[in-house]
Amino acid sequence: MTSKLAIALLAALMFSAALCEAAVLTRIGTELRCQCIKTHSTPFHPKFIQKLTVIESGPHCAKSEIIVKLTDGRELCLDPKEKWVQKVVQIFLKKAEKQDA
Repeated sequence: MTSKLAIALLAALMFSAALCEAAVLTRIGTELRCQCIKTHSTPFHPKFIQKLTVIESGPHCAKSEIIVKLTDGRELCLDPKEKWVQKVVQIFLKKAEKQDA
């Protein structure tokens, strides 16, 4: 009887450890890496942007990232070095300042 109990306890412990390891790997995979693999470079009108997110460079990614959610639901990464992208960011900053005032 004790060997069956020991095997059951060992199996439960291994299952618990596997779940914990998977949870940590999932969290690390989503937080500690760049979000943008490639960037969209063709200019488009800012009225199609529903939400704009700027992620500054840091230990998770060496470069700054700009992610926009479009009105049709798509998400695109924009190149922060492009002049038209910098103008779009300025437009959204001005909108945010007006809403806060």
